[in-house]
Amino acid sequence: MALLPVEEALRRIVEGVPPRPAERVPLDDALDRVLAEDIAARRTQPPWDTSAMDGYAVRAADVATVPARLRVIGAAPAGHSFQGTVGPGEAVRIFTGAPLPDGADAIVIQEDTERAGDEVTVLESSGIGRFVRKRGLDFAEGDVLLGAGRRADPRAIALAAAMNHADLSVHGRPRVAILSTGDELALPGSDPGPEKIIASNGFGLAAIVRRAGGIPVDLGIAADDREALAGAVAKARDSAADVLVTLGGASVGEHDIVQDVLVAEGLSLDFWKIAMRPGKPLMFGMFGASRFLGLPGNPVSAMITARLFLVPLIHALSGLTETRSGETNARLGADLGENDQRQDYLRAMSSIDPDGTLVVTPFGRQDSSMLATLARADALIIRPPFAPAAKAGETCRALLMDF
Repeated sequence: MALLPVEEALRRIVEGVPPRPAERVPLDDALDRVLAEDIAARRTQPPWDTSAMDGYAVRAADVATVPARLRVIGAAPAGHSFQGTVGPGEAVRIFTGAPLPDGADAIVIQEDTERAGDEVTVLESSGIGRFVRKRGLDFAEGDVLLGAGRRADPRAIALAAAMNHADLSVHGRPRVAILSTGDELALPGSDPGPEKIIASNGFGLAAIVRRAGGIPVDLGIAADDREALAGAVAKARDSAADVLVTLGGASVGEHDIVQDVLVAEGLSLDFWKIAMRPGKPLMFGMFGASRFLGLPGNPVSAMITARLFLVPLIHALSGLTETRSGETNARLGADLGENDQRQDYLRAMSSIDPDGTLVVTPFGRQDSSMLATLARADALIIRPPFAPAAKAGETCRALLMDF
């Protein structure tokens, strides 16, 4: 049976995924949440013609010829307006952000003046509108400035606050239940003994889930035993997670029983095995109302398949529409041989050539158990199926590490 291409696997995983229901949260809790509705300005910004600098509000005609001596008739600090009108030969001391007084049409900055009592001498002329921010320069009431599907990053939160929104409607965070499997696994910090290895995948996956905007739900470690695994699956069902992720047990060995147990417990399997390396034994389906991803047990395979498939699924459940693939063109830093039927993701180090070109150089060893290499890598070279041999200096596709 032909292996499923990566692009087709991703399409099936994210196709038709409904975003989580909306909820309202205060601005302080909105960071990195995804907007569930368009956000329109509730006021005009600035709400009046305002001074862009500290200085004096004047009539441009009075300072067309300098030096010009004007009478100071009052002041307008930020947050307060001058209650009067600037007439011929008059000026108002003004500060950044204060409303432009009636009668004035320009600002002379403080550095271009000399003050003596109630008189100010203007040393540099200022034309109409100079250093004046016009009403509505930034936006007008009713302008839709933030669209549904955008992540509420710090810039968006600052803009929402300026638009006079104290809270935002955002999609709920997807809950991702993570179940590690394997008799060989021991928790970090324990005394594992010679037959065990330290369980790392669950911790890496939980970090990926958090960074992608989801909530990880730790289901612990299940032994390679049908009864133990069935009990863990019952916990997964009770967790009411949007996504169930299993780690390990997805291959073809006699102890790899995850698929059998899950199918017996109600899993509707969509596909198993995809044409990629690392990460061939990937499973996907529906487990009740939850989407299911069965990731490989090798640490590098688990992390890379989580980035390629779990992260887009979390984004879709979050209602995010501004996703970026992270892929870019780069120049190979070493020769590569021809590829087989699987799409390769080669761990690599990046650098910038003197001409500004991104260069990616693969590590010599690409074993899917080597987390130290993954931690050192900052890019993945993407080699399509059946790609011919390539020489250093040729163009390739690369995925910049964001996990």
